Amino acid sequence: MTYERLVELNPHLKIFRTYDKEFIPFGKVITDIDAESFIEAAKSVEFPESGSVYTPELAQFAGLEASKDVEIKYYGELPIQAGYCYGHSNQLNAVEWHKSSEVNVAITPLVLILGSVQDIVDNRIDSSKLKAFYVEKGEVLEVYATTLHFCPCEVEKSGFGAVVILPVGTNVPLEGEYEDKIMFRKNKWILAHVENQGLIDRGVVAGVTGENYIIKGE
Repeated sequence: MTYERLVELNPHLKIFRTYDKEFIPFGKVITDIDAESFIEAAKSVEFPESGSVYTPELAQFAGLEASKDVEIKYYGELPIQAGYCYGHSNQLNAVEWHKSSEVNVAITPLVLILGSVQDIVDNRIDSSKLKAFYVEKGEVLEVYATTLHFCPCEVEKSGFGAVVILPVGTNVPLEGEYEDKIMFRKNKWILAHVENQGLIDRGVVAGVTGENYIIKGE
């Protein structure tokens, strides 16, 4: 899937590249991490026929020299977990964020729909505040802590795959109950799109309004 073909298939939504200036508030492209070792390791993971899967830590990535490089260069030796988000998804559906940067490695080409936490008002944000970015296979990104994101969108029918690197413990279940209802997992805050009944039924606060964008691929 080329960027040009993706744009042709999605006239309803402006899609940027990560090298465009529009990406600057949300993150940066990393060029000093070995993406190929992650891509090779991911080949042993079997894709689901439908739906998406997220595993906070995957053994195939844990021992890679590239994972250690990320830990040192982008987390200052703070212990990290190298997980995997993969499968099939083509819709915005929600936004989440962490109190730390997230490093992503695109195992396949994909689209990220991103926004800024500063645009959330009273736990509400309209999807018109968000921007879509095409990420090429092999790109490595630092997604800032202030950046809203969620499950990547596939651009090919075979699905999407993205390595997700975060501080150890992120995205695992909370141990207590708190007044902050949008804190859904450890180091994870989330708002569901108002049309995403599945997430709402799981206790996620409905806070994303406007169009629930769908990315069309082939």
